[in-house]
Amino acid sequence: MEISFDNTANAFAYKSDKELKQSKFLFSTMGYPLFVPIGTRVTPLLIKGRLPFINKIVRGTIFKQFVGGETLEDTSTVCNLLGNYGVDVILDYGVEGKQSEEDFEHATEEFIRVINYAASQKNIPFISVKVTAIARFGLLQTLDEAPRLRSGIHDHEDEMHEWDLVRERMYRICEAATEKNIGVLIDAEESWIQDPIDRLTIEMMQHFNKEKAIVYNTIQLYRHDRLDFLKLSHRIARQNHFILGVKLVRGAYMEKERNRAAQRGYPSPIQKDKTATDKDFNDAIEYVITNINEIASVIATHNEQSNLKAVELLEKNNLPLNHAHIHFSQLYGMSDNITFNLAKVNCSVSKYLPFGPIKDVIPYLMRRAQENSSVSGQTGRELTLIKKELTRRKA
Repeated sequence: MEISFDNTANAFAYKSDKELKQSKFLFSTMGYPLFVPIGTRVTPLLIKGRLPFINKIVRGTIFKQFVGGETLEDTSTVCNLLGNYGVDVILDYGVEGKQSEEDFEHATEEFIRVINYAASQKNIPFISVKVTAIARFGLLQTLDEAPRLRSGIHDHEDEMHEWDLVRERMYRICEAATEKNIGVLIDAEESWIQDPIDRLTIEMMQHFNKEKAIVYNTIQLYRHDRLDFLKLSHRIARQNHFILGVKLVRGAYMEKERNRAAQRGYPSPIQKDKTATDKDFNDAIEYVITNINEIASVIATHNEQSNLKAVELLEKNNLPLNHAHIHFSQLYGMSDNITFNLAKVNCSVSKYLPFGPIKDVIPYLMRRAQENSSVSGQTGRELTLIKKELTRRKA
């Protein structure tokens, strides 16, 4: 298959000249060394201060680039536009880090509302769920550290009641998704709360993934133990006769993970270098495609070589590029050169599209800014492609 991620005509066909120039300005600004570290500290404080001019600046720049809108209904414009170019959407209600049972119940109902909305649209096959939107962070950390959790027994009765409420919320979400035939991608989080999330996700898969993949766990391959965890999850799925659903990502909390490990004196869970991460990610791609009848996967990466490897493996194994168990995905506002060129050759591919009030999606936006600055060459690559397309159009 002839596929080129340098084809900017395909990549930016959905953007006007004005929109491309706005993106060029944003990525140029994000390229300044001090912009991201200062901006990620100051912006959340300014937003909390409800300063109208700051709100307007954020809304017209980073929010517009990476977010689908403030409400579920706002996303329809972007969803329809992407659908015109053969690109699907993964909807993400951008809320996390809440503390009260009332907040958790509200988030649960909102996730179900998103599922119902997705089912009414042509190109929204998945929604994304963060467990920290329906569970207290401290509870997850306590369960992760509990020595008897692994045997299924935990002696803190109040916390187990709280955990039962979390399980019940997740069950309701997955039940609604099953009824509407919408996939649920459960996000990975920090390593020190991940164990109960993994267990909860596998429990939901065991119940809802009997006939097709509805529930997907997210595996962060920048952790050196996750390739083995993928294989372990596959063994569990085989033994319990359900389809394993996985979303493969490199990871989103690298600096936080390394800093915490250094401060607390335990070995870092992060790979020793990028080469090791790339190897495990590509090995994971090969593993899921080799076992494609038993594993449904979302290959969520901005790495061009990994996406090409997946396409090549599908072809090598005489599998259709739009196989029901393979889906590609990139974040909205990034790597259009990958997304739209994959769509052009009939791959199933989507944009991960968050939505929500600015104050609620600020944590997500700050991670996107940090990701673009920390991933080697990401901002420069985006900028180079935008400039190339502007020059092509001018010519």
